[in-house]
Amino acid sequence: MNADPAVQLRLLDVQAVDQRLDQLAHRRRTLPEAAELETLAAEHSRLRDAEVVAGTAVADLEREQKRADAEVEQVRARKDRDQKRLDAGQVSSAKELESLQSEIASLNRRQGVLEDAEIEIMERLEVAQNEAAALGAERESVGKKAQEVQAARDAAWAQLDADAASARAERDELAGGIPADLLALYEKIRADRGGIGAAALRQRRCEGCMIQLDAAELGRIRGLAPDLVVRHEECRRILIRTPESGL
Repeated sequence: MNADPAVQLRLLDVQAVDQRLDQLAHRRRTLPEAAELETLAAEHSRLRDAEVVAGTAVADLEREQKRADAEVEQVRARKDRDQKRLDAGQVSSAKELESLQSEIASLNRRQGVLEDAEIEIMERLEVAQNEAAALGAERESVGKKAQEVQAARDAAWAQLDADAASARAERDELAGGIPADLLALYEKIRADRGGIGAAALRQRRCEGCMIQLDAAELGRIRGLAPDLVVRHEECRRILIRTPESGL
């Protein structure tokens, strides 16, 4: 394959732009804000689930407290009723009096037990409510941070996309002056060789694989026509001769 030496040099400019595009694409994929946003989203989801569990615990304890309140009120009402009978002198026999006093004492003990249980439930409810509130506050904080990071990520993406669009326009202009067969060869090699399809020969070294050419290889290249497209024997990339090649 033959191509004007100036056109071959232009291929190096295309390669430089392609490398810049690859770098921009890599930066877009590995943007720290994008990774941070994924972490925040996972944390927000975890906190939301934990908040649901905490809210369920609060609701269960609230129902339990209502039952305890009702039981205490029921015992208190029964004790008050018995006490009123006792205070009103409505009990005539000694046996009935003793029975009523015994029942009031039993109800006092029962009320004490129920009130202790009621207090314990109230304490557990307060802890659960505080935990649910803390989880809700933390989730809101994480959500706010995620919004800030998302805005930063979108701004960075927008800048990278603008830079990439500019680079692609530059590449299109450069590639427009390169023969289709040479450009196709370059693209194929670039796809097979880690993004580098053409490399300069500088100071007797291929800048694609960084291998220094031996005397025999240099002598062979030195004898080739200037417009012949050269391939490096080692890495098979297109080797572009420059004034600094050392031939």
